[in-house]
Amino acid sequence: MRIAILEAGSPPERLAGFPSYGAMTARLLGPAHACTILDVRAGRLPDRPDAFEAYAITGSAAGVYDPLPWIAPLVAFVRAVPPDRPLVGICFGHQIMAEAFGGRAERSAKGRALGLHAYAVRERAPFMDDAAQIAVAAFHQDQVVALPPAARILAASAFTPHAMLAYADRAAVSVQFHPEFEPAYTRALIAGHADARADPERADAALASLDAPDDRVRVGGWIRRFLEAG
Repeated sequence: MRIAILEAGSPPERLAGFPSYGAMTARLLGPAHACTILDVRAGRLPDRPDAFEAYAITGSAAGVYDPLPWIAPLVAFVRAVPPDRPLVGICFGHQIMAEAFGGRAERSAKGRALGLHAYAVRERAPFMDDAAQIAVAAFHQDQVVALPPAARILAASAFTPHAMLAYADRAAVSVQFHPEFEPAYTRALIAGHADARADPERADAALASLDAPDDRVRVGGWIRRFLEAG
């Protein structure tokens, strides 16, 4: 499958030795697919919404509400993707899809999610297995706070009620957490972040949580099966 990865962010400069977000997402999608990484922050979008067989949108340090020149074109492109073309969103991608399809994302008063978070499976889509709960690394302060009309919740937690969404009117699925992050990157990201420096005790707890087993490989399998099912 020919997949365009719409890269909306990159690791902070202090973590420049790690792969790009586009490369992390390509690794998540697997070697069976031909991935083209397009930096949407530089104005790079496919020539046509039907130019690729599927699309994935990465995470970003930006918020969907930020007055950045590339946000509105990305929203317009997401809306124009044909409903039968598989569309995947991760973190910022999850939020921008919600905004594009009639929901809302904003800065959460709960603060930043750090470390391994557990989510209850609320609905089992055909591409999922029989897991009742998943645990995946999270790193976000923004959240989807109002669901788009056609969205349904696949997984949720008390901290993140709209953690994994699917759409009834199109081939689209998105996650607020980060199945594409390898543990070493998540640790490095948390350890040097401003929130961690401001609250070392909370940061230590988040880092300790990463010692537990996680389900990023399982969720990666779900996403690949979703794409392959069309």
